[in-house]
This record gives sequence, structure tokens and C-alpha cells, in this order.
Amino acid sequence: MQNKSILFIPDISGFTKFVQNTEAEHSQHVISELLEILIGANTQKLVLAEVEGDALFFYKEEIPSMEKLLAQVETMFTAFYSHLKLLENNRICPCNACALAPTLELKIIVHCGHLQFLAVQGKRKPFGNHVIEAHRLLKNSVNSDNYVLFSDQLMEDIMLPKTYESKLFTFKAGADNYDGKTLSYSYAHIDNSNLKLKPFEQAKRYDFQREPNATKEKMFPVSAETFLEYITNYKYRHEWLEGVDKFEYNEKEVTRLGSEHICVINGKHFNFVTVTKTVEPGQLIYGEYTDGPPMVDELFQFYVITPLTDNTCKVELHLYWNTKSILKTLGMALIFRHVFIKNGEKALNQLSTFINKNQTKVS
Repeated sequence: MQNKSILFIPDISGFTKFVQNTEAEHSQHVISELLEILIGANTQKLVLAEVEGDALFFYKEEIPSMEKLLAQVETMFTAFYSHLKLLENNRICPCNACALAPTLELKIIVHCGHLQFLAVQGKRKPFGNHVIEAHRLLKNSVNSDNYVLFSDQLMEDIMLPKTYESKLFTFKAGADNYDGKTLSYSYAHIDNSNLKLKPFEQAKRYDFQREPNATKEKMFPVSAETFLEYITNYKYRHEWLEGVDKFEYNEKEVTRLGSEHICVINGKHFNFVTVTKTVEPGQLIYGEYTDGPPMVDELFQFYVITPLTDNTCKVELHLYWNTKSILKTLGMALIFRHVFIKNGEKALNQLSTFINKNQTKVS
């Protein structure tokens, strides 16, 4: 007889409300990142059958041991909340999607049974009563949005006692009626304080204790938040920066402190990292650091954005550079300082032209 299979569904709680009340593009990026994180936390070689909006549908044609299954659940919760902590700590975007991302939660439904399969575009898709039951268990009466739920059938097969307790798991019994059939289960609320969240590299925050080497200022006919989106969303870069052959970046990521992108110029790759510095209350800021230009050892450029009205803002471009040799210092003083200022002014003007054109299309 065919062995039983496991059905494993991680579901991001709060997704519907999150999307309805946040900026669409950034919310999609956040959910996409989190789904990728959950897929990467798959230690039991579960097969991904489907991405179902805010959930993942895994299966495996064997049932892992109790110890392996509990470890898999813990690994996914740990990865999920570690990434939310990263998003919270390194956020630069003030939009609702990025601000509310840390409020998302995770639930995992685990069921088992004998599966049937369909072949769809050369890929096997599980179907049958147990698949239906697993998805019905997502709609349960558990008073939480942050938990793991094991069906009674699974509990019996992995010999997990209904009264099982550990530092992370304390299971309680539950049951719900679906179309006249009762499905019994046990669930455990996950206390995030008991998770050993992964450390992440702290983003660079600079305090120069000196004035910028060069500054430029310009007014823009958009809100401060809209301007920030234009400069942090790298898909727009080719519209206002000349001389760059290609921009390489993670298209699924909302730009945050520590984000990287690469400018390819004449075959050379220049790596930029998103950084920040302290600004006045109410101002927004976006900064980049690179050690690529040959005429300096370090280059920082910050866009300090001051809201003026709901539809206007003032932008100051602050340039800082460090040189370690007398030759480079002299070169910057005599020649390249003027080049840097001219390029910065040109970029702001081209950005202004692009924003004006784009806003005209929108309106």
C-alpha cells in the first residue's frame, strides 16, 4: 500500500488586511521576500506544490519523525521572525506597507494522508480529500494568528502526545466541523520570545562630525514620500542617471539599509550600499556608499528630503568623500571636486525632468 504523505502549509497571517491597507507594490515585495525566506527554511526537502498568494503548499511522500517535524516548524518560525526584525530595524521607507510589515504573523498547518496526483505542465500536483482537509484546517477556530496546527491523524502517525510540552510548544486540543465532518487537531501558540532569532549585520549609520564636501539643493513638485520612492526604487535609475550601462539589484526587495545595487559602467562594476546619517525630525533621507571611484577611497551621497507641502519637497544632495593619499587629496581639490558637483547637479536636473514627466502621466 502507498505510504502516507505529509501536507505542510505555512500561511502568512494578516496578509489580506495588510494588502488592503498598504501600498500595493511594497506589500507585494514584502510578502514575496517572506515567502522566499520560508522556502529557504525548508530543511526537510518538502516539495513545493504551489504558491497560494500568502501561503505555500508543501508535501512530501513520507512523514518525517516527530523530532524532525517539530524542528522544521521551529526553523520556519525562526527564519520568518528574524526577517521581520531585519525589515523593522533597517527600514527607510515610511509607507504603510513597510511600517506594518513587522505586525505580520505566521501559522503552519500540517496534515497527512494518502495522496493522488495530477500532471500539470509536467509537474505533479497533489489532490484528493486530504488536500481539501488540509486547506479547510486553515479556517479554524484557533484564537491566534501565530501558531502551528497538527491534525489528529498526523499526531497519531508521528506519535506526538496531545499533552506534549516543550519550551516552544504547548499543544491544546481543538476541533471544527466542515460540511458535516469534524476534523480534530492540536495546536500550539508560538511565543516569539522563545525563538532564537538569527543575528543580522547592522546597517551603517554615519556621523561625520563635519560639513559635506559639496552640496546641491533643488525643489521637487512631489511629496517627500513620493520622491523617496523614485530614488530608492532602482527600476527608475536608468531614467535619470546617464552613463550607466546596467543596474543590477534585487527586484523583489524593498530598498532598506544594507541593500546593495551595482552600477556597470564601461564594463566595470561599482557596488553601492544603502547607508544613512542623522537628519532633523520630519526629514527623510536616503544614502549610498561606495569605494569604487578611483579618484577617492570612499564616496558617500545622501539625499536629505524636507517636506514643504503635501505635494512639494526640498532635496539637498550631500556629498562626502575620503582620500588616503596626498595625490588623491590634491586631485579632488584641483579637478575632481568640480566634476562631482557637476555630476550631482546634472543628476538632480535629470531626476526633476523624469519626475515631472512621470507625474504628468499619472495625473
